[in-house]
Amino acid sequence: MPDKKRLLLLGGGHAEIPLIQAAQSLGYFVITTGNAREGLGHPYADKNVFADFSDKNAMLELARAEGVSAVCSGCNDFALLSTVYVCEKLGLPGHDSYETSLLIHHKDKYRALAERLRIPTPRARVVRSLEEFKSVIGIAPNGGCESASFEQKNFCPLQFPLIVKPVDLTGGKGIHRANNVDEALAAYADAVARTREDHVVVEEFVVGTNHGFSCFLKGGKVAFYFADNEQYYLNKYMVSGANTPSSTSARGLQLLVEYSERIARDLKLVDGILHIQYIERDDGIPVIIEICRRPPGDLYIKFVKYATGVDYPLMLVKAECGLSTDVIASVATQSKQALHNVPKPFLRHCVMTNRTGVVAGVDFSDEIQQNIVEKFMWYKEGEEVADPMYYKAGIVFMQFGSVEEMTEKTAKMSEYIKVRFK
Repeated sequence: MPDKKRLLLLGGGHAEIPLIQAAQSLGYFVITTGNAREGLGHPYADKNVFADFSDKNAMLELARAEGVSAVCSGCNDFALLSTVYVCEKLGLPGHDSYETSLLIHHKDKYRALAERLRIPTPRARVVRSLEEFKSVIGIAPNGGCESASFEQKNFCPLQFPLIVKPVDLTGGKGIHRANNVDEALAAYADAVARTREDHVVVEEFVVGTNHGFSCFLKGGKVAFYFADNEQYYLNKYMVSGANTPSSTSARGLQLLVEYSERIARDLKLVDGILHIQYIERDDGIPVIIEICRRPPGDLYIKFVKYATGVDYPLMLVKAECGLSTDVIASVATQSKQALHNVPKPFLRHCVMTNRTGVVAGVDFSDEIQQNIVEKFMWYKEGEEVADPMYYKAGIVFMQFGSVEEMTEKTAKMSEYIKVRFK
């Protein structure tokens, strides 16, 4: 029996499990990597080689040493950037160039791209020093903005409230909302301390509802898309849950399709995922906050599969391996139509807590037992919750009989599912 084709997956956490299983269903021998040896995905793989996937040259050497024919990104921007670098150096298909990927995954570069393509995005500035930051938030003088033209206002101070964020991190790390100068200065110091780059982004806060939009590009066109409503718990910059169908209007969704295809056409993006986080303003316009070309975390692609019936993990792996997605994209297109005609109300909920302590278990109320489709729990009895801002005990997938039931129960989910402490 001939040796299996070998695939290197940059990541090995719980979020990568659907990708590992999809790759194995295609006949690949899957090798996972990453520094987190305790990652829940590693046991699902055929081999683990623990290394820093943010080190793109180390990943290149690993891919060469293992003789892989495909490289796939896990659910992390550093993993994506290393993946495209390795594939570019080895001539492997399925990915954009490294330079194109930087335009998408570094927040400052994406802001510039969005402005050039006239895609709604928060007014933002890149700052490389404290003095420059002070000027951006209005401490240092640069008057005359009251009567400035639209073009001139790009050089005027941004208006509070502001968001200050590193350009290279995900999961809400280092992101702060600042309502005044003192908060802005503290936020800047934290962002600078966390980033690996020499600059951070500061942007004006956009008022509206938070959502996700995940689409599959084929030939520069959106062949399939999925939209959700995001939920947040203690950490207002890390998604704690999402439900579907989205409350975004048909017009808003069509605009997101147009924006996605505008980006794909300009950057000549290869087939595969384009994931967007956006805020829908009161006027119905979606303002794009972040975009990426790797799977979102916390089993999002499994959430899409549950809610739509489309094998999203398989679609993404086939695209990253340079395999044909014709049949899958055709099925996805048909399912997209079905999704909008007969919505399937679904929720992906991360089990979190608002306190520290020693975990005894997780309790589920009777009100939601009939809604639960799957529980994927990884907490350990006796473990300590030191930082509730980032702690997760597991993920639960739920289906509902109606959008009304989904909306009502989603709002009370922290009451229905609780981490119990000793």
